[in-house]
Amino acid sequence: MKEYFVEFMGTFFLVLTIVLTVNGTAGNMAPLAIGSILMVMVFAGGHISGGHFNPAVTLGVWIRGKCETKDVPGYIIGQILGAMLAAFTGRYLLGFIPQATGISTAVQFNFIGGTLAEFLGTFALVWTVLHTSTEDDNKGNSFYGLAIGFTIMACTYGLGGITGGAFNPAVALGISAIGMTTWGNILAFLLGQLAAGVAAALLYMYVDNLYGKKKIIA
Repeated sequence: MKEYFVEFMGTFFLVLTIVLTVNGTAGNMAPLAIGSILMVMVFAGGHISGGHFNPAVTLGVWIRGKCETKDVPGYIIGQILGAMLAAFTGRYLLGFIPQATGISTAVQFNFIGGTLAEFLGTFALVWTVLHTSTEDDNKGNSFYGLAIGFTIMACTYGLGGITGGAFNPAVALGISAIGMTTWGNILAFLLGQLAAGVAAALLYMYVDNLYGKKKIIA
């Protein structure tokens, strides 16, 4: 149960930061704040739950064989509950920020372009997680949280102009629930994100298998 609670807390603070920085006064610094909170939450909870805070990451890690099947529902439920509570908490807190104008609703984006953008950003995230926090050769490293946080920051700056840069089904559900994006975008979000989690895991396993064989031959 403690793993599920850590996933709840990490996702809560990730989504809370997204809501408050995007709709508050952070401006162009919002991606830096979002990447930073993800980094510190990964460092804080990674030793307990692995620091997924994202159903697409959980899916990829499960396919890779580093998350037990019995834990997958608990992880995802914790992540979604954390995202939902954070989204509504953030919307409430915005009322206490004098400069905030309330929730800014994004228009519905192009389905193909949005799906591709969410796929690429989520793929980069899951790919980074698999190589830094689940790879035996990197076991005990001290950089995985920084790598994961910087991946989200970079992808949000690069792809956020297309979809807002969710790269996380729990985030997508949370921001949709409070009107930061329209529900008409949810299929593009979820399709791109979940497909990316699967693709990153399968490609990781293919590359890791080749790398393993190379090491044996050498």
